[in-house]
Amino acid sequence: MGPGFLLSHHAPEELHRCYRLGPVHVCARCLGVYPVLFAVVAVQVAVHAPLTWDLELPVALALTAPALLDWSVGQLDPSSGTNLRRTLTGALLGLGLGRTLYVHLLRPLPTALLAQLGLVSVVVPLVILAAYLRRPRG
Repeated sequence: MGPGFLLSHHAPEELHRCYRLGPVHVCARCLGVYPVLFAVVAVQVAVHAPLTWDLELPVALALTAPALLDWSVGQLDPSSGTNLRRTLTGALLGLGLGRTLYVHLLRPLPTALLAQLGLVSVVVPLVILAAYLRRPRG
């Protein structure tokens, strides 16, 4: 994988899903997820955000779904999608995860976090299986 693996966890044939910064590749979705996630947690800590909000569960799932859908489509059709879309859906995911991580740090395993985990745990194996079954046998 090489020294850039921590910034780009993609195999060489998937580097089109990264931004190239000189010799380093940075995963497009992660570039959206992590800065937003850390910023959202930091803001909530700074303002002592409440631990419960109305509609928290549907909002957490709604913020998770675009990245999960975009990732799923990309697994089934590797040439689809753009890095801008990956970064934007990653930012939405970072927003949702930042909120649930903040709550989790103060009150472990909130319902919204478990729902996000459940959604990903159901979709990811199904998409991986579907992508595997679609691969040409040779």
